[in-house]
Amino acid sequence: MAKTTPGEFIKQVKAEGAKVVWPSRQETISTAIFVGILMLILSIFFLGIDTLFGAVMQWLLTLA
Repeated sequence: MAKTTPGEFIKQVKAEGAKVVWPSRQETISTAIFVGILMLILSIFFLGIDTLFGAVMQWLLTLA
């Protein structure tokens, strides 16, 4: 493997950085809203599952 000089490495990093396509402000806002809504839905779902399993475990422990 050929060694890369620090100067060449910096040039390569700058060249790769120039290829990055950043999302627009609107894309960022809509993605953030989507993530927030999905997080809320999933947290409610897992709260329900946890509550259900907790109730089942409590019921099973009363049988013992």
